[in-house]
Amino acid sequence: MTLEEKISSAFGLNDETWLKHANPISVWTRFPILGLLAITIWSRAWIGIYCLVPLAVLILWTAINPKFFTKPESTKNWASKSVLGEKVWTNRKKVPVPSHHKTAINILTLLQALGVIITGFGLYYFDFWQTMTGIFCVYFAKMWFLDRMVWIFEDMKQHDEYKSLLY
Repeated sequence: MTLEEKISSAFGLNDETWLKHANPISVWTRFPILGLLAITIWSRAWIGIYCLVPLAVLILWTAINPKFFTKPESTKNWASKSVLGEKVWTNRKKVPVPSHHKTAINILTLLQALGVIITGFGLYYFDFWQTMTGIFCVYFAKMWFLDRMVWIFEDMKQHDEYKSLLY
């Protein structure tokens, strides 16, 4: 089982919930989570242990967001295709994805992880610029990653497994 399959399983994503998650509102309401998490974690300096309240809310929102919205009216938009590309990528053991995507996805995933580490150290030490650098790195790599997912979906949308996803 790939890491993506484990994450998909943890969020309870199946064919129906992948489509709910492909709702552009789901995509764009998840986007600010990292910045809000950073503010929440930083707020321990101001509100102490009470920072756990908004932290719990953000974690809950992260968990329920993929299933919270309805299926989109159309998946012919960048945000929906990015999520559907993630579905295709997650399913790559069953339906192989063109190999030219693998290196880019691995590099972008590594850059996101590096950004998370930098952000974590910045938050731990209350280093504003380190935190911002890490967040920038995560968002930059994530947006590029999502754009690559659109490309993957475009490459794979004619496969029998995925034809019904584009409407």
